[in-house]
Amino acid sequence: MQATSTVNGVDLDRLSATIESISAKPELARFQFRARNRWIDGGHSRTVIKDFYGAGEEDATRTEPFTVDTDEPAVLLGEDRAPNAGEYVLHALAACLTGTIAYHAAARGIALETLETTIRGDLDLQGFLGLDSDVRPGCERIEVTIKITGDFDDDQLAELAGLTRYSPVRDIVSNPVPVTIDVARA
Repeated sequence: MQATSTVNGVDLDRLSATIESISAKPELARFQFRARNRWIDGGHSRTVIKDFYGAGEEDATRTEPFTVDTDEPAVLLGEDRAPNAGEYVLHALAACLTGTIAYHAAARGIALETLETTIRGDLDLQGFLGLDSDVRPGCERIEVTIKITGDFDDDQLAELAGLTRYSPVRDIVSNPVPVTIDVARA
């Protein structure tokens, strides 16, 4: 029986195999994630996530879709049935930063004991409401605090902090991404 080597819950053999495969065939690195959202009422809507393209083919491993609801708190005229879209963006960023550090630390043999990300986004509703054209509709600033424990020195902690540059969601929220929107009659 072959023992599997894991660090931070990451299977290092599979991670190495993935890196080798993508190094040999860079086209395997291309992914396309998809979501379909349907408005229910007010600020309430539901997103279904199932299929995606990756590693050179359509994925068929998900037999059931993930469903995610979103709403607004009562103060923003919602029923508070779920987090709002902005809170999901913060969740996505926190989760991606956490996963990025855990995976890259594992690849470097740095074992983590705890990893906790706290995130805050400041938003001025004047932008969303169209009341002030000088105020952007999205977050003005996002602040992230990451606390990590484990068996590593100060240099390795600095290395872990630098790993956040590999976070896809950090890149998405930090750099302009072309967004094409087509609105049509159903």
